[in-house]
Amino acid sequence: MESVIPKYVRPIAEIDDPKNLMEYWEEALEAFDKKEYKKTIIAVINYINPNLLQNKNLDNDIKIVQMQGSAEIIVEITNIKFSVKAPFLRITEKTNKVALLRKVAEINFNPLRLEQIHLRNNELWFEYEMPIELTHPNKLYDLLRNVAVFADDYDDLFISNYKAEFYKPPAYTQLSESEKEQAWKQISDIFEDYENFSLSFKKKRLDDFVWDLVVISLLKISNMPYVHGKLRTDLYKHLSILFDTGLDISYKIDKGVNYIKRLMQTPKEDLLKNLYHTTYFISLKKRSSPQIISDRLRDDKETVLDYIRDENYFNLVFYLQFTFLKLMYDYNLEEHYKQAIYQALEEVSYMDYEKGSIVLLNLYYEMLNDSLITEDEENNE
Repeated sequence: MESVIPKYVRPIAEIDDPKNLMEYWEEALEAFDKKEYKKTIIAVINYINPNLLQNKNLDNDIKIVQMQGSAEIIVEITNIKFSVKAPFLRITEKTNKVALLRKVAEINFNPLRLEQIHLRNNELWFEYEMPIELTHPNKLYDLLRNVAVFADDYDDLFISNYKAEFYKPPAYTQLSESEKEQAWKQISDIFEDYENFSLSFKKKRLDDFVWDLVVISLLKISNMPYVHGKLRTDLYKHLSILFDTGLDISYKIDKGVNYIKRLMQTPKEDLLKNLYHTTYFISLKKRSSPQIISDRLRDDKETVLDYIRDENYFNLVFYLQFTFLKLMYDYNLEEHYKQAIYQALEEVSYMDYEKGSIVLLNLYYEMLNDSLITEDEENNE
């Protein structure tokens, strides 16, 4: 642990994780410019999840009903309007109704924007409707993602805090026994690395790098696509604190360290309850493109160059590890980006800092310059 890079193991493949295809996004932008609004919507939905429109007659009115975890997403498209609805909770006699509806009113002001939560016969629904000519791809994508992700997130929160009930049973598939053991081994290894590197950093008085170690450990777990339920909600909450630039660094480190210690003490059975494959309408992550990724990495370039000039390989490898893990946390990356990051992080596991920095830097510049070779391009060479 004295001078090597923390271990990384790629997660088990998700069975139903929607994959974005850039050609659909370009098709949507072109259609909107031509005022072909229904074609715009169809292209955006294909970009979000190509499975949603399979076996549907696209010439007539279109209706899509698809679960997003425990929320039901309903999209309706006609020649004059677009609407999205998502029933996600039921209020029962046990529900703390006043406190719940007060929280709903607060959420309708922030973070919600276009979409709003409505009360319908003791059911909570996300809803939004607009004329078809207002469906710009960016607006449409953000709307659909917000409805799907917030509906799937808030049901767990409201059930836990206010004793509401799911609108429908969550649509999920349990991990197989071998997958459970594999996932538990991955998480256990992350905890073991955290403990070992923490001890090493403490001996070297590298207290400033505890933040990096906590964040990298939590991102590795959060990036596992089968992490759901309260575990995913708690990870999001604590990572948000760690990323909050308005908070004191000592406070953030203290909160992060205490959380990961509690997480490490969680019994295996309780942790595994939050690991399962789920059904998606849309990826939980934001959309990406080569330009979005390149712009994001350009923001890091000055820091990367400073570490290179100073030959500070320790800082460089931890910074690049964090950068790649944060990209996967924030964005639904195209598959060749994701696989390239997996390969690089696995390759540098337990490698010394200087050698590892070469591998990570090569990937950084390939992604920055949009020169990463796709699998199809590699096969054609």
